[in-house]
Amino acid sequence: MAFFDMLKNKATQAAQVACAKAVNNFGQATKQAVANVGNKTYTVTLSGIPANLAELKAMPEGALKEPQHAAALTVAALCMYPVDKEASFEMLNYLHGPRGLSVSDKQFIQDRFRDKDYVPRSYFVGATPDNNYEPSEPYTIKFFENPYARQNIDEGYLTLQVESGGADSPRQIRLRTKPSTGEWFLWEQFILSDIRPPKSADPWA
Repeated sequence: MAFFDMLKNKATQAAQVACAKAVNNFGQATKQAVANVGNKTYTVTLSGIPANLAELKAMPEGALKEPQHAAALTVAALCMYPVDKEASFEMLNYLHGPRGLSVSDKQFIQDRFRDKDYVPRSYFVGATPDNNYEPSEPYTIKFFENPYARQNIDEGYLTLQVESGGADSPRQIRLRTKPSTGEWFLWEQFILSDIRPPKSADPWA
């Protein structure tokens, strides 16, 4: 093989190696970017649990300008259900925004609350079966995004994950923004599924 042909072959091989490295680096950077999105977290600390719609609107989070605020108030409104069902529904209707709270939504909530009132409380930091899901004050909730949280963000949707002190996997709250006002509203929630019972309700505890 001629000398210049050898040089050409080496140059080709070097280019192929460099190209492979570039592709690999790009792939790693893409994976890291996705991981960074999935690692985004939000912490919301509420001054209290609103007893009615007026109190909810008066809270800083009541302006619904951040998705995590709408999500946290959803948990708070559901915590009020065992105390005052109508007040809870009124708050949830507000949190649903233009869509409103449907009859089927109400029926779903009623069904989920049969014989248990502790599930919403389990999302506050410090609430566990051992303390009967009694969170410590101030009431803090932590949300996070997974890599799929923003797959429909162009359509205005965002899904936040939230951990329960009585479940092994996170639950989801899906939100939707209204661009004309910058508000975020509850679209659907998946946080009323069964969790481990509190010690006070567990005959085997």
